[in-house]
Amino acid sequence: MIKILVTGASGQMGQALQSIAHQYTDVHFIFLSSKELDISKKENIIAAFEIYKPDYCCNLAAYTNVERAEEEEALAFLVNAEGCKNLAEVCLQYDGTLIHISSDFVFDGAKNTPYTIEDTPNPINVYGASKLKGEQYIQALLVKHYIVRTSWVYSEFGHNFRNTMLNLAKTKIEINVVDDQIGCPTHATDVVCFILELILKKEKFGLYHYRGKQCGSWYDFAIAIFEEEGIKIKVNRIKSEDYLTKAKRPKYSVLG
Repeated sequence: MIKILVTGASGQMGQALQSIAHQYTDVHFIFLSSKELDISKKENIIAAFEIYKPDYCCNLAAYTNVERAEEEEALAFLVNAEGCKNLAEVCLQYDGTLIHISSDFVFDGAKNTPYTIEDTPNPINVYGASKLKGEQYIQALLVKHYIVRTSWVYSEFGHNFRNTMLNLAKTKIEINVVDDQIGCPTHATDVVCFILELILKKEKFGLYHYRGKQCGSWYDFAIAIFEEEGIKIKVNRIKSEDYLTKAKRPKYSVLG
């Protein structure tokens, strides 16, 4: 039986993985929340490896608030970059394999065709830059790794676009949603299933892209959410410049 230590277990991805963990009877999962294991402190990671002796470390801990990252750059990099460096160094020390989730926001959105793993990243916001730095640390330090870039993650768990739309629909009869940013909504459970497939099939180490099949704008995504839930609400299309944010978003971030 293989052991997988999961960081960030109380986040969206972590909860998604916990919801399906019982299906994998040949895997022993150790779920640790960010409070239980702070990846910004290397000594804490070493202590966890000494206690649990995992074969794999699945890093689902992340600073994910794109807007706030513009004001909390140091914190975003501490978690998304330095945390990855710590995990990679400890995995190297204990001969573990690291699985890490990255983001479509490592790209600038200037293309109009899907981004491949050969495309050069060029983040346009702090969050994307911190995620890219985390990737670079892992690639430089550790051969035994899987980095999985994904996009527009949603689920019934935690804070995400789907849940935000459903909450807005409780108090609004009309909302505005951007229609000129294009990406691919991806269910968190699908992402963690893909991760486990990489591990159990012992796929080649390296960088992967994984995203949902359907691509469109945030407006399209909102319409699909309300239709699926049978909610009647007026959704207006707006442009990015009409919805002011601190962080720039890529206009096109479809992953190949």
